[in-house]
Amino acid sequence: MTPTPNTGLDAHLAYARRMDRIDGLAHYRARFLGTDADADTANPRSYLDGNSLGRPLRASADRITDFLHHDWGTRLIRGWDEQWMDLPLQIGDDLGRACLGAAPGQVFVGDSTSVLLYKLARAAVDSRPQRTEIVLDSDNFPTDRYILEGIARERGLTLRWIDSDTESGVTAEQVRQVVGPQTSLVLLSHVAYRSGYLADMQAITAAVHKHDALVLWDLSHSVGSVPVDLDRCDVDLAVGCSYKYLSGGPGAPAFGYVRSDLHEVLTQPIQGWMGAQAIFEMGPGYQPASGIRRFMSGTPAVLGMLAMQDTIAMLNEATIESVRAKSVALTEFAITLVDEWLAPMGVTVASPREQTHRGGHVTINHPLMRQVTKILWDNDVIPDFRAPNGLRLGLAPLSTSFVETYDGVAAVRDVLRGILLGQNGGRGHTRPVELR
Repeated sequence: MTPTPNTGLDAHLAYARRMDRIDGLAHYRARFLGTDADADTANPRSYLDGNSLGRPLRASADRITDFLHHDWGTRLIRGWDEQWMDLPLQIGDDLGRACLGAAPGQVFVGDSTSVLLYKLARAAVDSRPQRTEIVLDSDNFPTDRYILEGIARERGLTLRWIDSDTESGVTAEQVRQVVGPQTSLVLLSHVAYRSGYLADMQAITAAVHKHDALVLWDLSHSVGSVPVDLDRCDVDLAVGCSYKYLSGGPGAPAFGYVRSDLHEVLTQPIQGWMGAQAIFEMGPGYQPASGIRRFMSGTPAVLGMLAMQDTIAMLNEATIESVRAKSVALTEFAITLVDEWLAPMGVTVASPREQTHRGGHVTINHPLMRQVTKILWDNDVIPDFRAPNGLRLGLAPLSTSFVETYDGVAAVRDVLRGILLGQNGGRGHTRPVELR
């Protein structure tokens, strides 16, 4: 429920404060570093970029410190035998249960998102050697597109492009129109990085399977924010990062999902010692391990996996359904504020207005948003910018409050108004902006 239009500034603030009081997830905010609980430190007054880099958890700071002093500091190499070797699969199962709707033995952690996308995409197209086409969309995240361009060159394949709307995303109907008997793989994002469009995973996966092709979903902007049900949707492959809503930290390793019946069918192209059947025999030839471990390659980034464990446990406790409900409420509130305060200044909402089609962030467009973002950052209000004209409001339900959302959108309003007044006054420079 959001306030009715034109109720005024104070009514919106009163609404935000009331929502924070009755929010069943509000107590999780104090578990994060840099929120209200750290009022005596210099923290951003409004952090609206949780869909790019999540705030760290206090528990993760303690876990990492303990790891340095104990697990690594005293156990040393013994740590591999005692716990580290199985950590990528253990965390994978925990993540599958909490956020992905995936039964055990299908999710692993390791490598970057780019490397995992390459491995699973290459494995998919190589499993359909007689097919000549890969389907992707024009507004997917650059890495996804670049990787498929490279694979197409390597394998002499043709890219079939879906022309996706930058203010919405790829629909099942668009997929049906382009997928055919020559399709080997379809790669799409579950939540579009630019617009926040939430794709119909089940319908699109079914459309791809109708032609016996494989589908690879990029879950980077959906995991930990919206419910994902990989097993129920009969998804073949999925990849996602851990440093957004999972708060794994900058550059934390990504995760991969491979449906269990494909484990013995697909051959991943980066054959490393960690994916071998007998890891410590160091044999002369590569024999893949059984199960999901065969999709691993090199030594796991143990330090990079530590922080995500605390977030996964918290998501399991809070439930992804509750997280999604708050996410919808936050984005609805943000859109209400944008419509009332920013639309009169020419700002448009570049995300789906239907909550069933919208992920966890809202993008708003205006030709001055690059300049607005810079001034906001200088004033400790942190959204992010996406060319050419988009400012993204990334609202992480477990760490973002309604008042923080209110403060952030109010700051956008004040900065944009200040710039426009400066331009209209013909001064040739921006007037100083005093944020409320």
